[in-house]
Amino acid sequence: MSSFRVSQAWQASYADPITVREGDVLTLTGRTDLWEGHLWLWARNPTGQEGWIPDRLVAQDGETARAAFDYSAQELTCEAGAIVSGTWHLNGWIWCRRADGAEGWVPEKHLAPC
Repeated sequence: MSSFRVSQAWQASYADPITVREGDVLTLTGRTDLWEGHLWLWARNPTGQEGWIPDRLVAQDGETARAAFDYSAQELTCEAGAIVSGTWHLNGWIWCRRADGAEGWVPEKHLAPC
């Protein structure tokens, strides 16, 4: 686990972010985005929830796309100057925890190592 200082405030983008469990069948819409050099895919999970997922999440099983690991697109709102703990780097984002225990993704470019 690493500590980071939030160099630029971040506001979570989605009220109901997509979540998937390893093995879930994903419906890929064909919509893509190249963000900070990383490929993101617009997908639908088995319950109909939609959102951006990292391309590395998708495992092809013949014609079927499945989630290769558990994933939540939950972002973490944080203020500039705050200290957060980061545990997982994925496609230009870091999974972080604030002092109050809230967790979510913060863009790596908004964080500086402490």
